[in-house]
Amino acid sequence: MPKSSLSRLSLCAAAIGALAVTAFAVAPSLAAEDAVIIPPPAASAPETGIKTAVLAGGCFWGVQGVFQHTAGIVSAVSGYSGGSKANADYEKVSTGTTDHAESVEIKYDPQKISYGKILQIFFSVVHDPTQLNRQGPDSGTQYRSAIFTTSDEQKKVADAYIAQLNAAKVYKKPIVTKVGALEAFYPAEGYHQDYLTLHPNQPYIAYNDIPKVENLKKIFAETYIEKPTLVGSTKVTN
Repeated sequence: MPKSSLSRLSLCAAAIGALAVTAFAVAPSLAAEDAVIIPPPAASAPETGIKTAVLAGGCFWGVQGVFQHTAGIVSAVSGYSGGSKANADYEKVSTGTTDHAESVEIKYDPQKISYGKILQIFFSVVHDPTQLNRQGPDSGTQYRSAIFTTSDEQKKVADAYIAQLNAAKVYKKPIVTKVGALEAFYPAEGYHQDYLTLHPNQPYIAYNDIPKVENLKKIFAETYIEKPTLVGSTKVTN
């Protein structure tokens, strides 16, 4: 994506334009990477109380949007992980030189959704974990696939699941997702929060991210919720 929010929107609109909306309306399967139906993780870890998962899989708008439509999620906040507090702002992160990845901090209730189920959704409908430092039209290390774990148990589940999926050859290429301990998460600017819900007709969202939510609804119907769990209480406009 471009180096500023304004250029991100203008260039995406120029590149995709009305064609994106038309393509989505006519053939949703062509609008984004295809979802992959994958088995659930064989490994699991017992958890109690509200827990935190931090995931990076391309532009945080789509990642946040999917998990905001997932049952058991208490909150999903767009932000940055991997770099320092000093450079955790969109303009700097967009240069690809900060070590940050666009990430989403997910607070979840393990009595309603497991960490393993969150990873299954992440690998299935949120992004393509075989793409190195890119997702869809976006390229750069800030769009890398990464799992920032908050406990040893999470790391064991994530590592085991990646090995399981690679062994099962559910993708045509090996998974490149990096797994490492979370050092810090920095929330993104307010205008990035709830972006998919607030701007569903914006060409980038319509072309790349709405299909992910539709795939969630189709493949994970038991966990899909119609009303998203939003960061803010801003009135939704199209």
